[in-house]
Amino acid sequence: MAYLVLARKWRPQNFTDLIGQEHVSQTLANAIRSGRIHHAFLFTGARGVGKTSAARILAKALNCDEGLSDQPCGICSSCTEITAGQGLDVIEVDGASNTGVDDVRELRENIRYLPNRSRYKIFIIDEVHMLSTNAFNALLKTLEEPPEHAKFIFATTEPHKIPVTILSRCQRFDFRKIPLARVASRMREISDAEQLTISDRSLSLVARQGEGSMRDALSTLDQVIAFSGEQVDDEAVQTLLGMVDRRLLLDTVEAVLQRDSRRALDAVRRVDQLGLALRRFTQDLLEMFRGMVICKVVEDPAEMLDLVGEELKELKALAEEASLDDLQRIVTLLMKTQTELVNSSFPLLTLEMSLVRLATLAPTQDLAKLISHIESLEKRLGSTPLPKPQHPAQRPTPNPTPTPTARPAPAPAPAPTTPNPSPDPPPKKPEAPVATSTESKGWQGLVDQVKQSRPMLGSVLEHGRLLKLELPVIEVGYTKGSFMSSQLQEPDISQDLEVLTTEYFGQPVKLRVLAVDIEQQSAAPPSLVEEREAKETDRMRRLREDAMEHPALKSVQDIFKGEIKKVIPIDKGFV
Repeated sequence: MAYLVLARKWRPQNFTDLIGQEHVSQTLANAIRSGRIHHAFLFTGARGVGKTSAARILAKALNCDEGLSDQPCGICSSCTEITAGQGLDVIEVDGASNTGVDDVRELRENIRYLPNRSRYKIFIIDEVHMLSTNAFNALLKTLEEPPEHAKFIFATTEPHKIPVTILSRCQRFDFRKIPLARVASRMREISDAEQLTISDRSLSLVARQGEGSMRDALSTLDQVIAFSGEQVDDEAVQTLLGMVDRRLLLDTVEAVLQRDSRRALDAVRRVDQLGLALRRFTQDLLEMFRGMVICKVVEDPAEMLDLVGEELKELKALAEEASLDDLQRIVTLLMKTQTELVNSSFPLLTLEMSLVRLATLAPTQDLAKLISHIESLEKRLGSTPLPKPQHPAQRPTPNPTPTPTARPAPAPAPAPTTPNPSPDPPPKKPEAPVATSTESKGWQGLVDQVKQSRPMLGSVLEHGRLLKLELPVIEVGYTKGSFMSSQLQEPDISQDLEVLTTEYFGQPVKLRVLAVDIEQQSAAPPSLVEEREAKETDRMRRLREDAMEHPALKSVQDIFKGEIKKVIPIDKGFV
């Protein structure tokens, strides 16, 4: 006898055998018991969830020799013929192969004839959405006014492709995907009946491969039996199906949650060495993080997750290690990675960088706590005015001298018998000389004038140290051997500079460029650039001191435990 595959051998034979479709079974059984049987039914749903099986069960219930019953006997000639697909009054039509209007016209001709020996002539059209528009139009009149002896059962995976004129004339039943736990439980019954030795873990892997389809899961189980025989090994199942080891997935999830980039990269390396599909690994990883999100937001996640036994406990424990916001960000990034892997020239690198990014994501802050800190800060700063910038002339001196109206100064303390000598004041930085002529302008003015007509030459001048300004002689010092010194000594540049200097001061001027050793620079006056930098440094120092002493900033530091990294001036008038 030819081998009968498990999906056909264990096909449901009555309504109680329809796993996961109790809403359909109960409705049809009640309709049969009450005699309120519609003339057209539409069964919709994913592949392998029991649509065609339910159609045959309904046909047996309507034509059973024992009478109308929601529990057909299964042993009469009518039931056995329908089970074998050979019923004379139950006509099964493949909509994908009979799409034309001529096929439907032939069907309509057949409908007119009474059943041979059964109560009803039943027409089961599978994949009815494949019929052409003309074929639907030809069928429409029959559905609108069907003969009493005719019943129609349509099955489809794509109900949206069926015209609404057909849909409105049918009772619609939506078949659901079968939960993994129900599929695994049914497969355990079948495995025991077939005398197979297989673990619950392997059955769970096979059931998950079916993705809610009992027929696909049983077909996969057939493949496993052909590979392993009646003694099924867990590793053999995993290798055959190309599925990722759950331990490897758990290691990767833990690496991401514990922010261990090294461990995450090692997981990718193991996936690559095992020859597993990177997209499949990413998909399984995405499913795990999705399950963790569901564990966070659903009180009983088992109803929404295809997990059984210890798998659900492990996932709940992992979900406790991360916040909901972090898990949502991880799911979003993994979805993006799944898309990028499709067209990536370097899929392994893409996955590695994605996991490194996930493992280095900064944890999200509690928004409610942050808002509370801000509200507290607003209350504390509500009565504290911001400081107004002051001109140096308006700044109070550090130690103001008491006015005559102040309280009398205390009597001076007696001088010690051996007074300590006061320390010598630090040497004062030499200042740049000024022009001896009262009518002349300064060195700064000369540099500004030169920069307007010769910007590069003016920039060279402002880096020089003014050693002497006694018209008609000006001496400027530069570091010995420097580029600027040699540039000013070139004849063309020196001549041009003397012309500009003469025009500025209104009299012939001799500009001398002198070399200054590094040891002599401390005694020489600073250049204009050095003066400007010193002023800016002093300005920033005073600005930072003012900011650090402001009560508002101190309150911010106290609340947020922050550290001031940089002070940026926003008042251009502050000097």
